[in-house]
Amino acid sequence: MSPKRTHGLQGARIPKTPDHAATFRFYAELNDFLSPKNGGRERLYRFAGAPSVKDAVEAQGVPHTEVDLILADNAPVGFEYHLRNGDRIAVYPVFESFDLSPVASVRKAPLRDVRFVLDVHLGKLARWLRLLGFDALYRNDFRDADIAALAATDKRVVLTCDRGLLHRKEITHGYWVRARRPEEQIVEVLRRFQLERSVHPFERCLECNSRIQPVNKTEVLKSLQPKTRRFYDAFRRCEGCGKVYWEGKHYERMVAKLEAVLSL
Repeated sequence: MSPKRTHGLQGARIPKTPDHAATFRFYAELNDFLSPKNGGRERLYRFAGAPSVKDAVEAQGVPHTEVDLILADNAPVGFEYHLRNGDRIAVYPVFESFDLSPVASVRKAPLRDVRFVLDVHLGKLARWLRLLGFDALYRNDFRDADIAALAATDKRVVLTCDRGLLHRKEITHGYWVRARRPEEQIVEVLRRFQLERSVHPFERCLECNSRIQPVNKTEVLKSLQPKTRRFYDAFRRCEGCGKVYWEGKHYERMVAKLEAVLSL
């Protein structure tokens, strides 16, 4: 008599049934990542085993890069904290006007020399950042893996319209840009990272992000149009791509745009 077959059940991995629960509450703009009916309210999160609070936060749709403080039963914990049955978890975003130094923030020290890398949807925002003097890497063929690698190796802040990108573990600092118009996006980013006092216009190339430096007119004379040669004497040249800049009518238009944006 032949033995009974198990039809592939032998050795199969049976998923654990969630038998624990923790209460979560997300604060302020973290609710942008949650459905409207759950925003700003306590929510029950069921789990099996002992997952990290970081995994639990991201499982509910909030990228870890948007979180600055987590409290478990009113005590600060790190991303590595493992959930326990009955925990009450409060999750806070990055604070713009409060000093969290007495409290254990989940992030490492903030990036003092703020540099950005932007996803393929934010080309105009990249130009705005460069215009204001900020280091902003952008290419319209960047893949998610490219952006994550640059963020990790160069310690760059990721700016993106794709929430999913911010879930990548290599990314430690990032921000989901809410606004859709470039003029509103740049104001949003300046305020979010408190960069208003760090603005240094016309120090970076709008095309390639390299620094631009003063250059003698004789060195760029061959690349100038006849009217430009005649009416202008002060020039700057990009250290990277060689593009030449001068204070013509286009400069006046950019100054007007800058003044309008910085006054918002």
